[in-house]
Amino acid sequence: MSFRKVVRQSKFRHVFGQPVKNDQCYEDIRVSRVTWDSTFCAVNPKFLAVIVEASGGGAFLVLPLSKTGRIDKAYPTVCGHTGPVLDIDWCPHNDEVIASGSEDCTVMVWQIPENGLTSPLTEPVVVLEGHTKRVGIIAWHPTARNVLLSAGCDNVVLIWNVGTAEELYRLDGLHPDLIYNVSWNCNGSLFCSACKDKSVRIIDPRRGTLVAEREKAHEGARPMRAIFLADGKVFTTGFSRMSERQLALWDPENLEEPMALQELDSSNGALLPFYDPDTSVVYVCGKGDSSIRYFEITEEPPYIHFLNTFTSKEPQRGMGSMPKRGLEVSKCEIARFYKLHERKCEPIVMTVPRKSDLFQDDLYPDTAGPEAALEAEEWVSGRDADPILISLREAYVPSKQRDLKISRRNVLSDSRPSVAPGSSRLGAPASATTAADATPSGSLARAREAGKLEEVMQELQALRALVKEQGERICRLEEQLGRMENGDA
Repeated sequence: MSFRKVVRQSKFRHVFGQPVKNDQCYEDIRVSRVTWDSTFCAVNPKFLAVIVEASGGGAFLVLPLSKTGRIDKAYPTVCGHTGPVLDIDWCPHNDEVIASGSEDCTVMVWQIPENGLTSPLTEPVVVLEGHTKRVGIIAWHPTARNVLLSAGCDNVVLIWNVGTAEELYRLDGLHPDLIYNVSWNCNGSLFCSACKDKSVRIIDPRRGTLVAEREKAHEGARPMRAIFLADGKVFTTGFSRMSERQLALWDPENLEEPMALQELDSSNGALLPFYDPDTSVVYVCGKGDSSIRYFEITEEPPYIHFLNTFTSKEPQRGMGSMPKRGLEVSKCEIARFYKLHERKCEPIVMTVPRKSDLFQDDLYPDTAGPEAALEAEEWVSGRDADPILISLREAYVPSKQRDLKISRRNVLSDSRPSVAPGSSRLGAPASATTAADATPSGSLARAREAGKLEEVMQELQALRALVKEQGERICRLEEQLGRMENGDA
């Protein structure tokens, strides 16, 4: 007699959420009250950014992650917009560059100092002007350097090259009504959008064409969201005709019927989905809810599997999600959210309970790193590339960030190889080298620099040897543990 397994096997079945202690929260932040269904929060491994209340314009706060506790009311903000800020997004290829969209119809890109702000930042690196109404959606390209998408209440989607401050593509005939959200696919060749006309569209931005469209993806009139998953499928959240909140999964090859459709409840807050491509887990947060539901997306029916719900007492005003490379792998942390209350930001850690302290390969496959796979002009020429992956096995140390430089002539001046000390800049005559280099003091300075460089190189070699040795030791211990678990030892 055979017994059917009642419970589906999943390593994420026991994922649990836990808020951090009070002293690790960010207190006394006046979160924006603007009526817009944005997340109001963006986070990366270095900084937390939150859109805040501001008189006489729009502002957002940028805090180093370590600056927890009560935030002084006089703490400097990024305050160059003349209208309220509606959306912010960190550049995936530079942890010190952030873009913002505002009611003043502009998009601004900002360079945050390495150690955070010490005075109000009013001068952006570049201002992108092209929208005729407020700009509510900002999304960086996942693999091409300095490519930014913006969407406004003028129903226009613009693609920018931030490195040259030029408009690359204008998509103005594809959306007849307000755009609710936009999401790039894995390699940035397509994006999907959710619109107030209840349609979900898949668009090729370089051709300016509609690849696929599903009318009335959700029949309710309230806002909906659509995001691309790693395998190219589209996940949507919205409302039914009876105002019940829904989740749906769609195959772009056949948008006639959803692969899966689930009804959640009858609350009225818009559902914001956050997707982790490494674990195929979607976290769904409702604006005004006090819970985060999470679901695993699989290849077999019913495709969307409910895992669990994290519940707290306070409703959320917004939510930010930490990229995978900013998580603590030693604690089996698979997601970290930054929940906005009315006057505070509270990190919530999602953990898979494991007994072993060793690195968990199955929880941390190679993930998208901070290096861009393409330059902007390569993407414009028609090339596509998947994200450049990094391993989280060794404690990941980010490389030194480059300043974002704007060039009106050559594209992406900051991506050129740096000039070696003492050599003339590319394309410049040899006589253009500075007179100081020819002086004895210049020679001494160069000698000192060479000595310092040699020291750094030796230290780097020693660290690499140590990392390699520890990696081999971890592999041996994992093999030994595997043999013990199998009863071989």
